[in-house]
Amino acid sequence: MAPSLLPPWPDLALSSWRETRDTLHMWTQVVGKTLLACPAQNHFWHCALHVSARGLVSAVPILRGDRSVEIELDLVDHVLVVRSDGRSITTPLVARTVRAFHEEYLGLLRAVGLDLHIWTMPVEVPRPVPLDRDEVHREYDPLAANRFWQVLRRCDGALKEFASSFVGKQSPVQFFWGSFDLALTRFSGRRAPERPGADFVTREAYSHEEISFGFWPGGVLQSGATYEYPMFYAYAAPEPAGFRRAKVKPEAAGYEERLGEFVLPYEVVRTSEDPAAVVREFCQSVYEVGATLGRWDREAVESEPSPRHIPGADTHIAP
Repeated sequence: MAPSLLPPWPDLALSSWRETRDTLHMWTQVVGKTLLACPAQNHFWHCALHVSARGLVSAVPILRGDRSVEIELDLVDHVLVVRSDGRSITTPLVARTVRAFHEEYLGLLRAVGLDLHIWTMPVEVPRPVPLDRDEVHREYDPLAANRFWQVLRRCDGALKEFASSFVGKQSPVQFFWGSFDLALTRFSGRRAPERPGADFVTREAYSHEEISFGFWPGGVLQSGATYEYPMFYAYAAPEPAGFRRAKVKPEAAGYEERLGEFVLPYEVVRTSEDPAAVVREFCQSVYEVGATLGRWDREAVESEPSPRHIPGADTHIAP
């Protein structure tokens, strides 16, 4: 692989920012729950955040009559920004409890004329504490938060490059505040078998056959399982026979039984000569295994990657 022209991908060892990571997770849940008021999209995509040029921003605006509201966690200047119809108000992102953040955030929404009730119970975490009573999570290291965004924006770019060769139904690259991960999902076009006993959110999320890819910074799962390292992941749902026994690329990737996913440690990616290419190789390898074993109509949903330069156009992106 040719050496990357981009700056090195930052170190993101969980031990260096665990408390900030957990606080930021709860803050994104406060903001994310607001998006439940947005016009619904399939698989709850309207609730996700997107990586922006400065941090994490609401994927779609909250609409109220003829007004719209957009929310951004700016991890460069470390401010929470609420924008509404040309007006912006902010509050600094500094060390404070989740309870205090929740109260101040609702005050910002009221200042732009949006009076919402937010369901305060966090999701997808062990031993959840209601957001309006959480006095535990209070640490915020701006350097660590910015480093996390630096990683997310690189992962976002690599996943978007990978997405360019698929013409079937495919999600945006988006950040899910419940699981605290960046994700991209491809669909075969067929409905999936219904999951017995699944709640409404899970039924909708996995209503159709899919292969998902993403990045997770590590931490403690709802099950209580702890992963001390950040990772890239990929899985198929439903998982076809033989999937978990398949050999995928690169060599460092493997199937993690506890997760039911293929994983690739972030450290392997960031220390490679071309990290983005390694991410794409991993995703493509798992996709080919899943789509082949799952008998997807690959000819119908695949294409050559989109060109960087449109013939006859003056604007292009240099390699």
